[in-house]
Amino acid sequence: MKNKKTFYITTTIPYANAPPHIGFALELVEADILARYHTLIGEEVFFLTGTDEHGSKNYKMAKEADLTPQKFVDKNSAFFKELTKALDISNNNFIRTTDKLAHWPGVIELWKILEKNGDLYKKKYEGNYCVGCERFVTEKDLIDGKCPNHLNLIPERISEENYFFKLSKYSSKITNLIKKNELKIYPDKWKNDFLSLVENGLTDVSFSREKKHLPWGIPVSGDESQVMYVWCDALPNYLTGIGFPDKKYKKYWPCNLHVVGKDMLRFHAGIWPGMLLSAGMELPQQIIVHGFLTSEGHKMSKSLGNVTNPLELRKKYSSDSIRYYLTRTIPFGEDGDFSEQALIERHNNELANKLGNLISRVEGLIEKNGMQKCENELVNELHLEEIKDLMEKFELDKALGEIFSFIDRCNEYVQTKKPWETKDKKVLYEVADSIKKIAILLWPFMPSSCGKIAKDFGGFKFELKELGKPLDAKVKIKKGEVLFKKIELEEENIDKKIEDKKINKSVQPKVKMVGEGLGSIDFSEWDKIDLRVAKIEKVESIEGADKLWKLSLDVGELGKRTICAGLKQYYSDKELKGKKIIYFSNLKPRLMKGVESQGMLLAASTSDHSKVVLITPEKDIENGVRIG
Repeated sequence: MKNKKTFYITTTIPYANAPPHIGFALELVEADILARYHTLIGEEVFFLTGTDEHGSKNYKMAKEADLTPQKFVDKNSAFFKELTKALDISNNNFIRTTDKLAHWPGVIELWKILEKNGDLYKKKYEGNYCVGCERFVTEKDLIDGKCPNHLNLIPERISEENYFFKLSKYSSKITNLIKKNELKIYPDKWKNDFLSLVENGLTDVSFSREKKHLPWGIPVSGDESQVMYVWCDALPNYLTGIGFPDKKYKKYWPCNLHVVGKDMLRFHAGIWPGMLLSAGMELPQQIIVHGFLTSEGHKMSKSLGNVTNPLELRKKYSSDSIRYYLTRTIPFGEDGDFSEQALIERHNNELANKLGNLISRVEGLIEKNGMQKCENELVNELHLEEIKDLMEKFELDKALGEIFSFIDRCNEYVQTKKPWETKDKKVLYEVADSIKKIAILLWPFMPSSCGKIAKDFGGFKFELKELGKPLDAKVKIKKGEVLFKKIELEEENIDKKIEDKKINKSVQPKVKMVGEGLGSIDFSEWDKIDLRVAKIEKVESIEGADKLWKLSLDVGELGKRTICAGLKQYYSDKELKGKKIIYFSNLKPRLMKGVESQGMLLAASTSDHSKVVLITPEKDIENGVRIG
């Protein structure tokens, strides 16, 4: 059994056939926040990421690019490595499946163990092979003869003799472990989704390809005619990345957390546990699953030209702004929408106006007036235990919300006490000590900015136990550089950029506000409006907003959305929950009371607004259905 003070976390290893997209940046950031948090609480963390580089797709694309497969994957893997640096990712290792020294020996050793235990066999097989998924797709899963995940690709009909892994042998065991939470999957909806997927049992999987068809891969030991198929090559990276087959890997194994996208769950909860059970090795403790990202309300697609490259994004915005936006906006496990305009608004309204302004004011006042150590009663309003609980439950957006609620309280305290008039050194000490605690808690989310705060405030350590140590009042605090400069970017420029990419521009209709969160739309732009049926899944109050409800919507194929609606005086939370509504899906996001509202609902209102009635479908119909 490994030392309890170690913590091992991984991302998936993305396929190195193209530069990274914003969806993998989300996965990297979420994993890094959790890695840093476990460092903060005093655990010895090992964080692994890397790239998956063999397989049919890379072999074909390399030929098309007139490159050797190795040069092709070298180029693309370098982009992913660059991304880890650009986003301040704290990974301890970056594993590559083409690494013959660090990766191949462990894969070959694991193959031999599976073979020795009688779980590999050879048979002739004919099936539909999707190059996009790197897997065989059954006839019943095809949609109009195409893979459901790659509708632009026609699967190849392959007939050859391959090695198969007896995954079916471990199907019941894996299912029971997941049901009993001995192999945890979070959120529960993805656990239930996987159990539903394997209701009829896991089937044996192809573990090799004929070398004459695919010479690009790890050779099968003892059979020169075969190379290993992508999953038995790629999944063992979680072992080879910590030293397997050398026994040193046991320091960190079993893995505490695999962070995966929802499209990767079937492999990590099915094939991977099967391989480990066959090898007699402990299973990972937990698999946590994040959702997908859309772009400005639309599915990301190369053909539409709206795929966001995080490396290009990083050239315009700081790593902390990107990290903050992704975490604050997208609840873990849910699908979310990436909007550059919303990123700018959060940067300006929350990072610059709230956190940056607090630090700048306090540093300037202390530089002029000094500070005097006293009991910090302000910190009693910091809900530390709640923040820790939210982090343990992977509710990263809510943890950030709690920290920023305390930042709001600090700003209010400064405004109320007016130390620029009173010159009260004790008040300044209380706020400075509170800023120290804020920086420690924010460090997993925004390491670069928090490092600058620590330097200005005496060089404290990023450890949770440091929260109990008062700030040294003798520290010479001077007003430093502006942490978060306001981003000035005209909305028209963003609109033009979107139009240039030839995607449907988010509607910016003429809106006359008739109440907090309610609006009227100029329907001369009706042809640009995208109306959808949506279901209200959750109704929440918003701090400081008397009229607004925060509504969490299920919009079917568009995923989950959040809107703010000024309906409190017209509808109770119980009346709204579960109700089907008509939703404007392609309005530009806007911040309302610190919450990003991703659209609007359709309602009728009397001229004096004494009565507001929701427009709802007459009969039940699926979520996401388009109106008109």
